[in-house]
Amino acid sequence: MAESAFPTAELPVSSGCDIRVLTFVVWFGASGHRRAAPVDPAKSGASARSRSPYRTSGGPSHHLFVLPVAPRGPGGVHNRTVTSFGDLLGPQPTLLTGDDDAESDLLNGTDAKTVAAAHPTASIAWAYLAEAAFDSGEVITAYAYARTGYHRGLDQLRRHGWKGFGAVPWSHEPNRGFLRCVAVLARAAQSIGENDEYHRCLDLLNDSDETAAAELGLA
Repeated sequence: MAESAFPTAELPVSSGCDIRVLTFVVWFGASGHRRAAPVDPAKSGASARSRSPYRTSGGPSHHLFVLPVAPRGPGGVHNRTVTSFGDLLGPQPTLLTGDDDAESDLLNGTDAKTVAAAHPTASIAWAYLAEAAFDSGEVITAYAYARTGYHRGLDQLRRHGWKGFGAVPWSHEPNRGFLRCVAVLARAAQSIGENDEYHRCLDLLNDSDETAAAELGLA
């Protein structure tokens, strides 16, 4: 396996394995969602004291991650990685359970207002309403519907363990109501000149799933 391009330090241990230590810096982007990237402590000026897992008001915090790797094989090459590198960068994707009754009613042609009234926590119903309003030129109504579905979706995401960051895959259909609301909110915000909100929504879509914006016509 090729050596990692990320800054690392290898510490020998008695088991014959190496311990690979990665330092990441976590910051809050314009969308308010946490992100992480590898950083070289020597270049960043990070001290052992600053490598705290807690964010402070003084700026980005440095996180120390320990990644065990398998013993080296012939020629000093690692045979395999013991721990998944991707798991260190963030939580597992959030997969909503959805609202089967609301989705079934919508697919069977029930008016979206009726479905939203009967299932107000279902983001998919608000997505239908927001998209229809935006397509009809009712930008402010679309904004309001999309904002409602967005917040209902956030409630559901948090109940499923989402901490404000991490993947919300478009490929998982029950996630699409929330992502569709974010997309309409982006369009409506752009239409009324609320550019900060437009970019924040795009950031959220890209943070959730790098394919979502293209799927929703915002790429």
